Amino acid sequence: QVQLVESGGGLVQPGGSLRLSCVASGSIFEIYGMGWYRQAPGKQRELVAVVLSSGVTNYGDLVKGRFTISRDNTRNSVSVNLQMNSLKPDDTAVYYCNAGPAAATLWGPYDYWGQGTQVTVSS
Repeated sequence: QVQLVESGGGLVQPGGSLRLSCVASGSIFEIYGMGWYRQAPGKQRELVAVVLSSGVTNYGDLVKGRFTISRDNTRNSVSVNLQMNSLKPDDTAVYYCNAGPAAATLWGPYDYWGQGTQVTVSS
C-alpha cells in the first residue's frame, strides 16, 4: 500500500502561482508513475502532469508551458511538486495526487490516490 499526502492548494488570483506537493509513503518501491490529475465540477478527471521513475514527464495540453512537475526520491519517501504559474480561472479544480505501479496506460491513472486539494483561481 502507498499513502499519499497532498498540500499547497488554495485561492489565487488569475495570473498568480501556486505550488502543490505530494509525499508518498509505505510501499514506495511500487511507484513507477506519480503525478497529478484534476477534476472540475461537472467535468471528467483529467491528467495534469506525471513523472515516471525514469524522470520522463508528461503534461496535459491545457497546462503545458505553465506547470512544471518535479520528483524527489529518498530512502523512505517519494515526493512530487507541481509548480503552477500563470494560473487561469479554468484551472480551478480539485487536484489529486496519483501514484502507483505501471498502469494499463503509460501516464496512468495509477492505483493510489490522495484525498485531493482545492485550487481556486478567482479575482
